[in-house]
Amino acid sequence: MTDSFPRRQARTRRFTLGAPRGAALSPDGRRVVFLRSRGGTDPVTCLWSLDLDTGDERVVADPRVLDGNGSEEDLPPQERARRERAREQAGGVVAFATDRPVTMAAFTLSGRLYVAEFASGLTPRLIETPGGVVDPRPDPQGRRVAFVAGGALYVHDLVPRLTTLLVRPDDDDATWGLADFVAAEEMGRMRGYWWAPDGDRLLVARVDDDPVRRWHIADPANPDREPVRVAYPAAGTPNAEVTLYLIALDGVRVPVTWDAAAYEYVVDATWDATDLLLTVQSRDQRALRVLRVDQRSGATAEVAAIDDPDWVDIVPGVPAHLDGELVTAGAHEGANRLCVGGTPVTPTSLQVRALLDIDGDTLLFSASGEDPASTGLWSWSREGGLVERATQPGVHSGRLSAGTLLVTRACLESEGTATVAHLPSGAARTIDSFADPAGLAPRLELTTAGAGALSTALLLPSWWEPGTPLPVLMDPYGGPHAQRVVASRNAHLTSQWFAEQGFAVVVVDGRGTPGRGPAFERAVRGDLAQPVLDDQVDALHDLATRHPDLDLDRVGVRGWSFGGYLAALAVLRRPDVFHAAVAGAPVTDWALYDTHYTERYLGTPDGDPDAYARSSLFEDAAAARTPHRPLLLVHGLADDNVVAAHTLRLSSALLAAGRPHSVLPLSGVTHMTPQEVVAENLLLLQVEFLRSALGVPLPPS
Repeated sequence: MTDSFPRRQARTRRFTLGAPRGAALSPDGRRVVFLRSRGGTDPVTCLWSLDLDTGDERVVADPRVLDGNGSEEDLPPQERARRERAREQAGGVVAFATDRPVTMAAFTLSGRLYVAEFASGLTPRLIETPGGVVDPRPDPQGRRVAFVAGGALYVHDLVPRLTTLLVRPDDDDATWGLADFVAAEEMGRMRGYWWAPDGDRLLVARVDDDPVRRWHIADPANPDREPVRVAYPAAGTPNAEVTLYLIALDGVRVPVTWDAAAYEYVVDATWDATDLLLTVQSRDQRALRVLRVDQRSGATAEVAAIDDPDWVDIVPGVPAHLDGELVTAGAHEGANRLCVGGTPVTPTSLQVRALLDIDGDTLLFSASGEDPASTGLWSWSREGGLVERATQPGVHSGRLSAGTLLVTRACLESEGTATVAHLPSGAARTIDSFADPAGLAPRLELTTAGAGALSTALLLPSWWEPGTPLPVLMDPYGGPHAQRVVASRNAHLTSQWFAEQGFAVVVVDGRGTPGRGPAFERAVRGDLAQPVLDDQVDALHDLATRHPDLDLDRVGVRGWSFGGYLAALAVLRRPDVFHAAVAGAPVTDWALYDTHYTERYLGTPDGDPDAYARSSLFEDAAAARTPHRPLLLVHGLADDNVVAAHTLRLSSALLAAGRPHSVLPLSGVTHMTPQEVVAENLLLLQVEFLRSALGVPLPPS
């Protein structure tokens, strides 16, 4: 008997297992190092190396060979937290770091440190260290490996095989060399230390969580267990205090100084052959500064200032240097543009997503053009100007080194992703993917809808014939920083499965979502509810005029995280349009969510209480709107990102208002749902709830 789609999707981690990822390209453009498990249902990730000259591919590190544990890992708490922030669902070697020439790598398995040399072909060497190793990184010269254990930073010298404690925590609430919560969750910074180019010292972050309020996450299914105590910086409350030090290998520290009162967020650090650059951001996120650090005194000097009346976006890959000039990115003349020396070098017709690489005098970056569903690859140089490097529709990323272009592409024509290295000679080498096929071809129309020409996806059952009315299921995320309407087949697999159950599934990217420029993204400033909900309604009604078989008398909505918030908002605020909702891990009260995300859009609860009231679900829960629509709230009780209090407080408010609803608590589940049985049954329970609430018959067999 063939397993169901929900079971296969859960087992394959959404059909990502077995696909290459995390690729690093050597500076000479001749070697690619990457992560990949051995099959589409194998959750144990291995480290691989591909010689682009010969095409020889070999496994560098197989966790089952090295420690025999496979996916049964004993992870340090800090590594579990890092994986939760990174939304990592696999096991084994899930991250690695290399020296600059990419001749060797360091990684961990179950908190133990390993070092692998690519050219030797030898089995990676286990390094004797203190237990609980997190985030090992070789120095650029490949002579030493730094790592964090127990909140302390160590350096291991590979030749004498000597480990030195560089700096230890001086307080119970302090750590060295790790990213703070908001940096990892919201800024994309997963690290807390940076090697100097010559490997003789490091820039190290000290994170003090003492100012941060403590929350307690209990496990009601196991009342004998102590609640987990976490430092959570909710909107309007203190953040962790992050300070930086230059630390030599002999332990001598030099503090890095800047106006931390004005710019408390440490966004990133960049250390090249000439300069150490520090990027910091103000609490209100309207000001971002790039500072040059004096490597002897630790003093800083401003080299770039980016300001915005709403907020300054953090763009991956910048700042950087190109021939001595600073590369930055930001909003200019209505577009997100790449700048060199303060001058925009990309046109207003492109929305820059990230700077991916610098190869000599060439910048490689990703950007969207007229169609935000596609993200293309482009390069720019002074001599060659702007060049489109990936001309087909799809979602692209890449690396560029010594003229070798490594391209990763997801598209609508085929499943998964394709990873291909294009060599300067014109030859191409493909990195094989072992990912399982989904066996589900979306019946998909990508279009625009509503007055704002919103990016919209319509998915219909494969068995449906025109003239047969279909209930509608809205399946959005809807919030900032995430797109659902993309030119990638795998992005629509879950929606298509819901369509096969008898729904016309509609996905809309409304105001606030990326890809259409600064004004579109900033339309949610001060109100995360009404503009987002209005766009869903507007697109739905417009789409129905073109597709009269969409039954607007039976409209459901489902979502997770911001999508869960939007689903609950829909049935509470617009029960005239939406008739049932499944809200997974919803943010119900934005005062309970973290500082960096929430304050970007709403300010602080004390500074702009009206913005929080407009965006909260509690006034909607108490409002006398009728009829009362079926609402299923789902929440992982171990969630440390959107804590279960969001759902529990909304449930209490609904009960006080006499509004019927259902709550499904998930014991031991975090904001992710990687557990196979949980992930599978969540889909099945959702479809049964929606089918019952909307009166949807079983699909034809």
